[in-house]
Amino acid sequence: MKYLIILLTFLALPGLAQQNSVWKDLSKVTYEIGEDEFGELYLPVFDEKVKGMEGKEVTADGYIIPFEGMFKPEHIILSSLPLAECFFCGSGGPETVMEVMLQDPIKYTSKKVQVKGTLVLNAKDPEKLMYILTDAQLISP
Repeated sequence: MKYLIILLTFLALPGLAQQNSVWKDLSKVTYEIGEDEFGELYLPVFDEKVKGMEGKEVTADGYIIPFEGMFKPEHIILSSLPLAECFFCGSGGPETVMEVMLQDPIKYTSKKVQVKGTLVLNAKDPEKLMYILTDAQLISP
């Protein structure tokens, strides 16, 4: 029995590692100072591995960040961190969140969800997050 539990644990590890690895990869970003008509701003400089992910389908798990009066069931913000630690509310950086454009609307949940979509990198538009998933689907609520 002990060996069966150990075997099942090792079989589950690759799936768990893949599930979390997208956020680990997306954390490989630095910033340079740029300017726009309003003044200085930090522009992301993506790691080569992150650049290689652009246009490819990725799967990310995380938490939906609710914005009071602004929740759109087909356009969500996903955070790798729980609400209390996320970029907008806690200690996380901008690399811990992504915009997700869903094909089908979803209902808000405070539980961890998993989505899959095409990764778009944004280094130019300060009105949007630097990571965007398009044509996304909810895999698990």
